[in-house]
Amino acid sequence: MTDAGTFPGGGWQSGAAAGEMPPMVRTPAPPRAPQAPVGTSEPLPFERPARPEAAEPAEPAAPAEAAHEVEIGPTGRPMPFLPEPGPVAEGGRARVISMCNQKGGVGKTTTTINLGASLAEYGRRVLLVDFDPQGSLSVGLGLNPQGMDLTIYNLLMQSDVTLEEVVVPSGVPGMDLLPSNIDLSAAEVQLVHEVGREQTLQRVLGPAMEAYDVILIDCQPSLGLLTVNALTASDGVIVPLECEYFALRGVALLKTTIDKVRERLNPKLSIDGVLGTMYDGRTLHGREVMERLVQAWGDTVFHTVIRRTVKFSDSTVAGEPITSYASSSPGAAAYRQLAKEVLVRCHDA
Repeated sequence: MTDAGTFPGGGWQSGAAAGEMPPMVRTPAPPRAPQAPVGTSEPLPFERPARPEAAEPAEPAAPAEAAHEVEIGPTGRPMPFLPEPGPVAEGGRARVISMCNQKGGVGKTTTTINLGASLAEYGRRVLLVDFDPQGSLSVGLGLNPQGMDLTIYNLLMQSDVTLEEVVVPSGVPGMDLLPSNIDLSAAEVQLVHEVGREQTLQRVLGPAMEAYDVILIDCQPSLGLLTVNALTASDGVIVPLECEYFALRGVALLKTTIDKVRERLNPKLSIDGVLGTMYDGRTLHGREVMERLVQAWGDTVFHTVIRRTVKFSDSTVAGEPITSYASSSPGAAAYRQLAKEVLVRCHDA
């Protein structure tokens, strides 16, 4: 290397001089903060909270019943306290209740089966009357109505047939059945020319009034002569109503029919309640229909609401009530609650 900072040799280009390279400057380190001696760190600030004023003694907790009464049910009203049903009074007369709605598929048959089974669980002797020519009530209890020799049609049209001959066990302890099949459709035509045709069912159910505590009649989805017979024989009516708009529309016509039967044929007839069925609280439509139902019918609407569940379809296929097929299901609990509410409204029938 020469004094000028280049390498010797003619074939090489001159390199950069050492004096032309930028000097390397080290960034000075920031001054360190003085460290406190070990064990002498500053204590954390601490403020003592002010002493709270003496609070007034708390009110005693409300009893369980009061807390239950303020629970808001699916109808938007406080749920009432429903006591456990007591024993049946001796020597009483059966209360006859019709499940009536001229619209099909609203839960009449399902309610008849499961309400009857729930009442039987509470010690009531129950008779179910299949008054629909489709025989759905009989099928729902595992029977084949087409293979029966005697049905309610024979009881209505043949004077020599007695109630004991037609009644069959339902498979549920404490609950019997008057079966039906398609033959019943002929009775509506044949009764037209009979004297006192509207009271025919009332006459044939006479012997059952002392043998049972509750008689539930499953009506056909129409307002014809068979339904008028059922209303004439009944003390009360339960109207199962699907929580859908079309089901809501037809209730006014049903109420008109009930009022006419009360005025002309059966002064003691009353509406025991309107039952919301197939309710789905997750949908706005279902909640709106329930709200409209309560606005129109008020306290006539049962506090109990039957929600949609596949267990009802499964129990129908199995031919037994949901109270035995899925005893711990919400559907079974709902019908047990409905049974309590019906007994309270009917003065412990």
